[in-house]
This record gives sequence, C-alpha cells and structure tokens, in this order.
Amino acid sequence: MKNNRKLGMALAVLGCLAGLLTFYLLAWQYNLVIDSKTLAGRSDEAASVTVTYAVLGWLGIAAGGLWAAVLYGFVHRQSWAWFWGAVAATIQLLAGFFPAIPAADSDLPMPTMAVFAIAGILWLGMLLIGGVNWKVITLTFFAGIAYVLTFMDGVAPIAKYTTSHDDPFWNGMYVMSQQVAWWGAAAWAIFIFAVFRKQSWAIPVGIFGAALSMMAGYPLGLHNAIFEVQRFSMFLPAPLLSTVLLIYLLIPSTRKMLDTWNASH
Repeated sequence: MKNNRKLGMALAVLGCLAGLLTFYLLAWQYNLVIDSKTLAGRSDEAASVTVTYAVLGWLGIAAGGLWAAVLYGFVHRQSWAWFWGAVAATIQLLAGFFPAIPAADSDLPMPTMAVFAIAGILWLGMLLIGGVNWKVITLTFFAGIAYVLTFMDGVAPIAKYTTSHDDPFWNGMYVMSQQVAWWGAAAWAIFIFAVFRKQSWAIPVGIFGAALSMMAGYPLGLHNAIFEVQRFSMFLPAPLLSTVLLIYLLIPSTRKMLDTWNASH
C-alpha cells in the first residue's frame, strides 16, 4: 500500500466529507446537548460543552479543509500528502471522539462516533501509504490515546471552575490546569507528527507533553479520587499513560528504534 496514490486520493475525498459531517453533526448537537445539561441542573457541564464543542468544531471543520490540500497533493504526486493527511486525521479523531462523551452522559445519540471511525481508517491509511513501520505506528497510537485523554483533562476543569467558587485554592487550580492540559495534548500531537517526519527532536517534545499531562492531571486526579468521589478518578488515565510513555521514551532502545526509523528512506 506504500505510495498508493489512488488510495490516497480516495481517502482524501473521504476526509473532506468527514469534515463536512463534523460541521453538520456538531452544529446539530451543540444546543441539544447544552439544553439537556441545563435541564438536568448541570449548568457547569453545559458551560464546558459550550466551549469544547465550539473548539472541536472549528478544528474538525478545518481538518476537512486540510484534506482538500491533501487531495491536491496526491493528484500531483507530492511526497508530503500522506503526512498532512495523517495530521488532518489526528485532529478529526479528537473532534469525533470527545463530543460523544457528554452526549452519552445525557442519554443522547452519539453521531460523532461516525467521524471518529472514519478518522481512524484515514489515519491508518495515511500511515500505510507513507510506509510507516509497525513499531512507529504502535508508539504513535498510544501517544494518540494520551493526546485524547490529556485533552479531556482540560475539559473537566471548565465545569469544575463554575462550581468551586467557595474553595478559592481549587478554583484557582482549575484555572491553572485547564490550558496546561490542552497544551499537553497539543504537545502529544506534535510529538506524533515529529515522529512521522523523522525529526530528531521528537523525544524531547514527547517528554514535554508527558510532563504537562502529569502536572495537570495528577493533582486534580488525586484530589478528585480522595476527597470528591472516593473512587478512581477519570482525571488519572491521562497522567498514568503519560507516565508510562515517558518511561518508554527514556529507554535507550526507544531512541535506537526512532533513530533507525529516522535513517530509513
């Protein structure tokens, strides 16, 4: 499947359609989910949906536009086309997956999972066209999970900020951690792209992403688990996975594997 131009063109068209589908589905669900949260007395969650759906909509729709450029690249046999297709698919994975969580929590349909499924096919397809080896695909797959989970750790503080004004310290913690988590998610995405582009600075960016995920996630996760819900906190998967990935990135064999990939043609 490496360098399969016709497959790349077909997938790029599908990516454009996925962008349009993201546009339609998030516009359809935006006020539906907000109203559902408000009627359930969860104005805090309505606030997080108001912000997050908009951000993911902008990103997901823009990714659809990026697929148009990728289609041009495949038509004209440009070597960069598969990489930018992988970038677009990575964005669409997040735009398709996260909106399903608030919808499911309100017993509403989860239509954006269709975008997530399409984006998964597009992502794997681009990597196969680009000739990415399976060790690299596996590493970036788990980094992709960390990217999604770390983004999610930046969503909950938006809601928690609105309900914690009687606790000034933790109210401030939610403000400080929110963007740190989203920056960590962005760093994990950049790590994935740097690995695909065979950049020598990929590992330091991965370390940076892991550190931000851990700094944002562990304090909130431990506080939530011990003092709020008295069970495992959903803040914790992101920093836990980031910790595992951080250890893996620091192992000499990982650097050797990436050096071999970087030197390949």
